[in-house]
Amino acid sequence: EREFRNRLMCANERGETMQVSVEQNRIVIIDGKKTLWLEPWGKDAFRVRMTGEAVMDGQDWALTEPTADCRMDVSVEEVDTTDPWYATEEYAKYHQTGKVYTARNGKITAVVGPEGWISYYNQRGELLTKEYWRNRNRINRYCTSLRIDARELKPIPGSTDYELTMRFEAYDDEKIFGMGQYQDRHLDKKGATLELAHRNSQSSVPFLISSRGYGFFWNNPAIGTATFATNRTEWYARSTKKLDYYITAGDTPFELEERYSEVTGRSPMMPEYGLGYWQCKLRYRTQEELLAVAREHKRRGLPMDAIVVDFFHWTRQGEFKFEPRDWPDPEAMVRELRELGIEPVVSVWPTIDERSENFGEMNDKGYLVAPDRGMAYHMSWMGNTVFYDATHPGAQRFVWEKCRENYYDKGIRCFWLDEAEPEYGPYDFDNYRYYAGPALQCSNVYPVGYAKGFYDGLKAAGETGILSLVRCAWAGSQKYGALTWSGDIHSSFRAMREQLQAGLNMCVAGIPWWTSDIGGFIGGNIQDPYFKELLVRWFAWGAFCPVFRMHGERSPWYEREEEFINGVRQLTSGQDNEVWSFGEDNYEILKKYLFIRERLRPYIRECMRQASETGAPVMRPLFFDFPRDKTAWEVEDAYMFGPDLLVAPVMEEGQREREVYLPGGCRWTDANTKEVYEGGRRVTVPAPLDIIPVFVREGRTYSIYE
Repeated sequence: EREFRNRLMCANERGETMQVSVEQNRIVIIDGKKTLWLEPWGKDAFRVRMTGEAVMDGQDWALTEPTADCRMDVSVEEVDTTDPWYATEEYAKYHQTGKVYTARNGKITAVVGPEGWISYYNQRGELLTKEYWRNRNRINRYCTSLRIDARELKPIPGSTDYELTMRFEAYDDEKIFGMGQYQDRHLDKKGATLELAHRNSQSSVPFLISSRGYGFFWNNPAIGTATFATNRTEWYARSTKKLDYYITAGDTPFELEERYSEVTGRSPMMPEYGLGYWQCKLRYRTQEELLAVAREHKRRGLPMDAIVVDFFHWTRQGEFKFEPRDWPDPEAMVRELRELGIEPVVSVWPTIDERSENFGEMNDKGYLVAPDRGMAYHMSWMGNTVFYDATHPGAQRFVWEKCRENYYDKGIRCFWLDEAEPEYGPYDFDNYRYYAGPALQCSNVYPVGYAKGFYDGLKAAGETGILSLVRCAWAGSQKYGALTWSGDIHSSFRAMREQLQAGLNMCVAGIPWWTSDIGGFIGGNIQDPYFKELLVRWFAWGAFCPVFRMHGERSPWYEREEEFINGVRQLTSGQDNEVWSFGEDNYEILKKYLFIRERLRPYIRECMRQASETGAPVMRPLFFDFPRDKTAWEVEDAYMFGPDLLVAPVMEEGQREREVYLPGGCRWTDANTKEVYEGGRRVTVPAPLDIIPVFVREGRTYSIYE
């Protein structure tokens, strides 16, 4: 009793008295200088915000879409008066939260306990997750001496900014999927620490789906970490204005994806050329070289929907136009490609060379990312360059207007927005400042602004089927037609295995348009038998990815003398990267998968329609379609490509057969052997070099291997 009274007195002296109320369809918790809002945010979901300031920060970040007008049902109950921890006059005097507030919004329920803790339940009363409190200064029956709060906003001295930590309980049975694209082997992120920051080949998209039946979105683009440990789940931001997260409940992963995409946005309908084959290499150096490849492809009767004019087709970075010596007549090039049924795609970089004709104006108008200290240059590769500020609306418009004049007006409709992290060298986030704020607080929205600038420009020009190939994404990128790819990865079987989980987790995180560089980007000698096998396996897998795209530097690079135009060094290119470049035997295999992709076009189009209308990932882990099959939650080496096809890529050198788990509840037909298997078991099937194991779900018929 004495200890209890002492703790009450100490809490009161520190101003830790807590007030809870229901105001304007939200629960408000005032705890000293901290104010928390818990409110419904669309169907079956809550948004939680907390600030240490007098006024809640108004930035919505990715939660910008109009939501259904949901009224939460709030009930209030007195705590158990037989519990000696609560049945005291002191508690009632200093803690208005001697009551339990229960808020219901469809399938999710939030319970605010007497100490201000929040727990979340589904509509069946099953616990989803709850905050992690280990603090003796809270008056509760689970009192400890650790002094660890669930919600921790630590003021950064001399500023209005905070260091933020948010903690939740950990559960041994929990599996966690999504979070974007990270280069490791594990689909399940339970046990992982993930950097909440973008890098070349890493995209932080902090939405997850839990096997416990909830989806969680960390609505904060600040640099930080997410840790899914065995003792607790912890979200951390180095510098921010407030706590802000979204949580939803549903009966299936598809429901969780649908709810999340309702509040952050959905991809538009994929344009028709996005469904077929994309040809790309590092790099077609001239207009004639690119056209020769397109002509040869069509002469051979091979399908091709898009071909890419890669980087350094310009004289200087930041001029956003074709170098006239090597690309003398872009309009004629575009006309010929369109006559061949091929969409031209042009690379844009956000790097502005100090010698660029646009550098001075962009610098004067504040359109460039600024350093807080030291030199302004961000990269020194092929010139001293600075990234343009993609969070600045004026900079977005400026860059688009240059691209409209020099590309769009010449017929270009699709852009490759490279370096979208952006790829700082080094990644000293504490030294950069954007229009939207210090990079530590908002750096992860850079690729959203990059894609938005082009989306807005193309839409204003009257375009409807808008797609931009972007090397990074954050929550909300999908609604601006962002097709992400996995960056400059290595040409190895290990990298291929890592891309499978990276792509699946990117799609779970709400970015349904995803691809990788077939064969990997870095390395890849086209004469090496190891690489040839890798390329064939990757190409077959690429035919069953949302976008089917060949790319890579293909070493060793050609040995050419350094070229200069007006004193500016020009970039050379890698070796050949066309389907006929890897030997006649491999050519026949690659050609087969070009036509398999074409036969699947109506099916892929329907998958893209579902993604646009409901947010359903085009490629997804098995548990999406089979959530009641416990083993399906364990499978990390196969996936569903749409609702009907199970794909099991071969990702080991020399492997000629594959063990595959077939989910229960239906039968499966091996598309290669035509053998029918009962679901709910593992089977071993042949996988010669020209075959990727694909299984067709019972009741569906697709011609994969003729």
